[in-house]
Amino acid sequence: MLKRWIVYAASVLLGLMLVGAVLGTLVWTLISARLPSLDVITDYQPKLPLRVLSEEGIVLAEFGEERRSLVKLANVPDVVKQAILAAEDSNFYEHSGVDWVAVLRAAYTNATTGSSQGAGTITMQVARNFFLTREKTILRKANEVALTFKIEHELSKDQILELYINQIFLGQRAYGFAAAAQTYYGKTLDKLNAAEAAMLAGLPKAPSAFNPFTNPKRAALRQQYVLRRMHELNYLNDEQHKVALAQAEKPSLKRDQSPLIHSEFLNEMARQFAFDLVGESAYTRGLVISTTIRATPQEAAYQALRRGVLDYERRQAFRGPEGLVELPASKDANKDAQGDAVDAALQQFPDSDDLLTAVVLEANSKRVVLTRGEGETYTLEGEAIRFIRNALADNAPVAERVRRGAVLRIVADDKTTWRITQLPQVEAALVALDPNTGAIQSLVGGFDFYRNQFNHVTQASRQPGSAFKPFVYSAALEKGITSATVINDAPLFFSAAQTGGDEWEPKNYDGKFDGPMRVRTALAKSKNMVSIRILRSIGPSYAQDYAAKFGFDPKLTPAYLTLALGAGQTNPLQMAGAYAVFANGGYRVKPHFIKKIVDAKGATIFEETPQVAGKDAEQAIDPRNAFIMTTLMRDVVRAGTATKAMALGRGDLAGKTGTTNDSYDAWFAGFNASIVGVAWVGYDQPRSLGERETGGGVALPIWINYMKTALKGVAEKPLAPPKGVISSAVGGDGSGLVDATAVSDWFYAEFPPRAFIDPLTGNEGARSKQDEEVRQQLF
Repeated sequence: MLKRWIVYAASVLLGLMLVGAVLGTLVWTLISARLPSLDVITDYQPKLPLRVLSEEGIVLAEFGEERRSLVKLANVPDVVKQAILAAEDSNFYEHSGVDWVAVLRAAYTNATTGSSQGAGTITMQVARNFFLTREKTILRKANEVALTFKIEHELSKDQILELYINQIFLGQRAYGFAAAAQTYYGKTLDKLNAAEAAMLAGLPKAPSAFNPFTNPKRAALRQQYVLRRMHELNYLNDEQHKVALAQAEKPSLKRDQSPLIHSEFLNEMARQFAFDLVGESAYTRGLVISTTIRATPQEAAYQALRRGVLDYERRQAFRGPEGLVELPASKDANKDAQGDAVDAALQQFPDSDDLLTAVVLEANSKRVVLTRGEGETYTLEGEAIRFIRNALADNAPVAERVRRGAVLRIVADDKTTWRITQLPQVEAALVALDPNTGAIQSLVGGFDFYRNQFNHVTQASRQPGSAFKPFVYSAALEKGITSATVINDAPLFFSAAQTGGDEWEPKNYDGKFDGPMRVRTALAKSKNMVSIRILRSIGPSYAQDYAAKFGFDPKLTPAYLTLALGAGQTNPLQMAGAYAVFANGGYRVKPHFIKKIVDAKGATIFEETPQVAGKDAEQAIDPRNAFIMTTLMRDVVRAGTATKAMALGRGDLAGKTGTTNDSYDAWFAGFNASIVGVAWVGYDQPRSLGERETGGGVALPIWINYMKTALKGVAEKPLAPPKGVISSAVGGDGSGLVDATAVSDWFYAEFPPRAFIDPLTGNEGARSKQDEEVRQQLF
């Protein structure tokens, strides 16, 4: 009887097993048939961000949802691979995709402790990350196992591990271990020590929970677990384990330590260019944009512009607090409420780089106490509060009064000295390029990109003022006027009939008239009356057409006498390209900022081929003209409106200041043979910078501070006269532009000078024959 029951039970069990096997095979067949193709991993095309690089290869910016850097397994250090295996799958190279021992161990732990322990292998994680969701269903798990076996069948273990290392999400927008190493430690993978590798290897299990930035204690526990496993698996010997534990006790976390280069405006230009070129895929296909920007000068440009604007702001009146927050009446009452109010203010009025937001806790005529929350307080007295002294008075206007709860700005003059300032309303721009190729070396389009994305280098349309005069003078050289031509700096008046509108009585900036003077002196002193007489002599239409040779749009440079004073419209980049013509000997070059764009596979999809001055660039003006104009603009620096530039201690600098009517715009455009730089300052809604604010006082200091870095180590290049010019030593005319031994004026060879005694000045000088023909018009 017992034997019969045993046979019966065995038959039933066998039948059930056969049915189960048939059903299992059927289900497996159906699941396998529906499995996706592995093309997505055999032809791995991850989402790679758009990267913008400096000329030296430094990463300036990344655009894209996923921060990722691909790395070959051969380039992954053993300690990183070992940490990953210890943390995630120590039997990876032994099992066939599913670690059945780990599955049984997890099942036993789950049953006996009630906790939830996974048994997913690296291959299973690859299957899940590429093809599946994280929903917890039997069907999804069956699909995962089936995919795991398929992956193991078609790929080698090393290929699977490489996919895992590059694809896994590790928090902080970092995908893959190479990106995580930069994100958490500011290092490449080969620079990680065992403790750092263990920290990263512990992240895949729960990137948010074990994030060392936000959950340092939990992250440290996970790190210690991984190090223990590495020791148990003999990846680390006793001594190495001891060293690693010591390293872990001294966290080396550093957010991405790529050099911080402030190139936000240039980065946005590069992003827009890439998007226009390939569309939305620009953010996912791993494009790398190599720019012409030089990292160190770029940062110097940013700092010079910020310093110049803040120095200007110190000369302005305090406009009052940016805001006012309600703080508890007593500084000791309800500290939590005070902290919340301060935090809200910092959120509403974010810092502008080194211009920090702070809330006033206490204010009187002798001192101001401010806070940035969390016990960070500043007590300022004396010179540090002078800027707001009037606003501390009891009778100060309500809108300007500084009192408890007022939101102010503080800035450090050095590492320990703080002072109160205010957020500037004025804007500025600075651009510098190589005059021989047009390659832009530095570009800063405004004071703070995050407050105002309008790029004043490329998008502004402003009057150039006196910075346009060199182009009028250059045109005059072609009409027979020379640098030694004497022109009268005397009052002018144009009737309504002459102007076709209102009467016009132009003035010099200083309101003074110095009488007859040489052209060289007139440009150095930026004499408006002389410029107008020159333009009247050569004709506004001629000057308009001539300016087009430098890249100016005739539609924006109207053919009126006001053009002599820079009444047209331009922008700093256009001005830089125009001044490059003088700097490179007369050639027109195209300003550009991108050298090359390549995709993730290294294929070039765009490359700039610049035309080079003296080789294949267009000859815009006579090289003799460019040479003579450079000598004229060197005198602007040596003894004219830009003498501050002599602080650089160089003899090869030339340029021109520019200040528009009522000081709406302030410019300085300067150059030598190696670089052209243009600085501009003004308000977005045009208004006066101030009665005494000029290009030499506002824009020139920005240019100087930039050039201290940009010209460091750059040798002076002698200014060699081209063929077809002759020189003549001339005496002084009282302008201060000549030394005791006199200087040389330069002339076209076909227009040789001759000595004369000027009947109006009594000075000996040099004049060409053409001087006689235009003399009446110029006086």
